[in-house]
Amino acid sequence: MLSIIDNHTDPYWNLAAEEYLLGRFDCPVFRLWQNAPAVIVGRNQNARAEINQEYIDSHGIAVVRRLSGGGAVYHDLGNVNYTFLDARSRKESSAEMFARFTAPVIAALAKLGVEAKLEGRNDLTIDGAKFSGNAIYVSSGRMMHHGTMLFDTSMDEMAAALSADTSKFTSKAVESRRSRVTNILPHLPKPMTAAEFIAFIGQEISAEAEPYTYTQEDIQAIDLLAERKYRRAEWNFAAGPAYSYVKTAKFPCGTITLTAKIEKGIIEGLAITGDYFFTLNTREFCEAMRGCPLSKEKIAERASDLPFGDYFNGITLEELCSLFII
Repeated sequence: MLSIIDNHTDPYWNLAAEEYLLGRFDCPVFRLWQNAPAVIVGRNQNARAEINQEYIDSHGIAVVRRLSGGGAVYHDLGNVNYTFLDARSRKESSAEMFARFTAPVIAALAKLGVEAKLEGRNDLTIDGAKFSGNAIYVSSGRMMHHGTMLFDTSMDEMAAALSADTSKFTSKAVESRRSRVTNILPHLPKPMTAAEFIAFIGQEISAEAEPYTYTQEDIQAIDLLAERKYRRAEWNFAAGPAYSYVKTAKFPCGTITLTAKIEKGIIEGLAITGDYFFTLNTREFCEAMRGCPLSKEKIAERASDLPFGDYFNGITLEELCSLFII
């Protein structure tokens, strides 16, 4: 087994590294890594419905879609992530895979005096509170198991970043299950830093493994994958299932309700209602927006060719764009 104790904290790079490593090696690989503040959403989730967009934007928190399924999770430097890469056994069920790859984590924590358990489908808990969510992805006979470990994560930041109002959205996307959560640190008989915790977990799980250092070719390949995929809104937001949402706001000119249907990051349907005044039928504006990418820049660009003030008397384009969940 190869062991990688990663010092990269760029969320886009780290998710790209996982995909690259999955295809790069045929042997088992264990990796420990951390992300700067980020929300990592499952492959089949509507990212918009999982996050507090205003909070995410104002705090510079990355939103990145991963390859595996499951729910959205919050990462920061108080959280430690682990990844196992291995060949897939056709006879092994997903439950057996979760048990196999969480067992070393449970054993390592036991040596620190923490009694952790695998509960439900894929959660690790301490005294019934979740500290680790796990997910699996399989491709071409290889499998990736990855999980989080809340060590000393900011619970306030986590709650704020993930406090989306899902009632505004309608889709077939997978919604996250909110659980009672805990950090590992308060359960330790003897306090330790996150760096000490990483060193301990790495030593316990990969004591007999061969340390691996990224080559320049590895780094260049991961950089390229991050740029072409994981840093792009087309992957992080548009790659999820189609969804619809409704948003209402009150402006000096009146109350406006916007209903949008989004598919692959494109506005496929739009309706705007309210008690505002208009000179031209707003339905014409809505029809003109069909096929427009869900981007403030693209919406503004398309609207610049239209008599916007006639469709919405007394409202600015910037105010209208605030109703689009972008």
